Parts: sequence; C-alpha cells; structure tokens
Amino acid sequence: MKYRVNIFKTEAGFAVWVPGLPGCRACGETEEEALDNIKSAILSFLDALEEQNSDLEYRYVEVV
Repeated sequence: MKYRVNIFKTEAGFAVWVPGLPGCRACGETEEEALDNIKSAILSFLDALEEQNSDLEYRYVEVV
C-alpha cells in the first residue's frame, strides 16, 4: 500500500508525516532516513489502530 507523505527540511534534518494518518510522524538526519523511519511509524500506527478497534465489526469497500 502507498501513503502520501509530506516532508520538510529542518535544521536538524528532515521531518515527515502522513496527512491521512493523523499523528503519524517521523524524522531523520537525512531524507532517506526520515522516509525509512516513516515506514516503521506507519506500520506501528496501523497495528495500534487495529488493536484499538479489534472488537468492532467492519467491512471492506472498493472505490473505483
């Protein structure tokens, strides 16, 4: 799955966040490191979200 991320150069390196996943953020000294770190952050975010909603009934829909 692909997620759009925003990346911003800071004095300390790079900050990156996922607009579609509120609060999902990461940083790194280089752009490559920041992008690698956001991949881990996305996986952790999705795992936590699934755990929080594990007792809910859900369905999948396809948007074309």
